[in-house]
Amino acid sequence: MTYKRVLLKLSGESLSGTSEYGIKQEALSLYADEISEIYYKGVQLAVVLGGGNIFRGIQGMSKGVDRVQGDYMGMLATIINALAMQSALKAKDIKSTVLSGIPVEPLCEKMSANKAIELLEEGNVVIIAGGTGNPFFTTDSAAALRAVEINANAILKGTRVDGVFDKDPEKHSDAKMFEKLTFDEAISQNLKVMDQTAFTLCKENNMPIVVFNINKKGILAKILFENKSYGTLVT
Repeated sequence: MTYKRVLLKLSGESLSGTSEYGIKQEALSLYADEISEIYYKGVQLAVVLGGGNIFRGIQGMSKGVDRVQGDYMGMLATIINALAMQSALKAKDIKSTVLSGIPVEPLCEKMSANKAIELLEEGNVVIIAGGTGNPFFTTDSAAALRAVEINANAILKGTRVDGVFDKDPEKHSDAKMFEKLTFDEAISQNLKVMDQTAFTLCKENNMPIVVFNINKKGILAKILFENKSYGTLVT
């Protein structure tokens, strides 16, 4: 096993399946199955979910919503997704706790590194919601921050495609996938691995990022337990 403690980053849109908005039970079940497979093999796992399937703060500006208020609405959306994920994990007898950048009693308490690490070491999946707790930061930035805070070995960033490509593989059939990249190569080639704030935080703290297709069955276990490359590793 390469990594003992990892942070899994999933977009909110991944929970909506083929729909534009909402939460699909099939998607939740798929991700809970993936988590279950590595959880029962002893991996300590934190999860950060986006909220774009419910509300996107920056897009709310076009509808007349103030940016700061819109970002807080987006943070609340991530809490809804976190509670849905917690419910799916409970159905598989997996202990999990929701912590949040903005506490919402009695649903989730305030995120702290010490609390999260303690819960991980006690065998809980820790679902971290509420972004960074501050407006103007994405959930990618929250994932990078939380990974550093909990001393994770890597960030596993689940996407709809197999890794990082030189151009959009959903639009270009000749797109080339990278097996490995350095942070500097990703920056110089303007490859959109994560937003700039998140990416810089990972680079400064030597936090590896594995970008992979979350919709491939068994992929988390393969990444963690097989001596083979899956997705794109950025170091």
